[in-house]
Amino acid sequence: MTNLIHRPRRLRRLAAVRSLVREVRLSRDDFVLPLFVCAGKGVRREVSSMPGVFNLSVDEVTREASSAFDKGVRSVILFGLPEAKDEVATGAYAEDGVVQQAIRAIRTAVPDLVVIADTCLCEYTSHGHCGVVRGSEVLNDESLELIAKTALSQAEAGADIVGPSAMMDGQVAAIRETLDASGFEHIAIMAYAVKYASAFYGPFREAADSAPAFGDRRAYQMDPPNAREAMREAELDYSEGADILMVKPASVYLDILRMVRDRFDVPVAAYHVSGEYALIKAAAQKGWIDEERAMLETLTSIKRAGADIILTYYAREAIEAITRLGSV
Repeated sequence: MTNLIHRPRRLRRLAAVRSLVREVRLSRDDFVLPLFVCAGKGVRREVSSMPGVFNLSVDEVTREASSAFDKGVRSVILFGLPEAKDEVATGAYAEDGVVQQAIRAIRTAVPDLVVIADTCLCEYTSHGHCGVVRGSEVLNDESLELIAKTALSQAEAGADIVGPSAMMDGQVAAIRETLDASGFEHIAIMAYAVKYASAFYGPFREAADSAPAFGDRRAYQMDPPNAREAMREAELDYSEGADILMVKPASVYLDILRMVRDRFDVPVAAYHVSGEYALIKAAAQKGWIDEERAMLETLTSIKRAGADIILTYYAREAIEAITRLGSV
């Protein structure tokens, strides 16, 4: 019989020993909770494709943020559903826009909560694209001014971090220049540096009412097969002054996440997007999987691949599980 000197099972036999030697641990500080702000008062409308996720009016989103903070959530990111849309996304940078209102209200109600504002135009444009449109073309350089203007309005409202997600070339530089020139050099930029044209955004587009009225976003979001290009995108945002680099989606792009983590010495975020969330929810509702275990395993894989920050609709549930289980 072979003399087995190395027996990895020795360190798996007891729960306490498994915890002692665990290589990656989830923490409440890892998570950012996305919230959708809409017009009106007393609105709490569940998104049909995302059970447990709601469109919330400013008063309701403030209560939601306060409740989440009490449960351990330390950061939120806000997306807006304006009352009206137009060709130039006026609601994105309006002083009284729904996100600007929500930032001010949350800042007052929960001063210790980190408030991130998604900085994009698609939720606010009548055509649903992330920039200025002429004919059927999304114009890059003409869009930068509006994106920077949106970031400035979010900073003026009290956002701690702005998150440009339009995938327009040069958007980080445009925002950094505008913020610095306006006295907001202390505001951080979390760049959606590597954002793929993914099928996993479907439920989000229902939640944010942001589906394009024509065509799709493949002309500016990344082509899923490309990895080397992802490094170029991340390098450009890094060189333009991004403080945090994001990969989106997360769980189906773990290889890209690891590449970004290995190459750049800045915090790296990953967005566990709506479709990834909905898949777990739907399978769990069918009784096919254990929802909590699948959630924690997925989020752990994202952190193991290199994410310092995880944006996920499961933030509250993950923190609750971590608190109850002690270590995951």
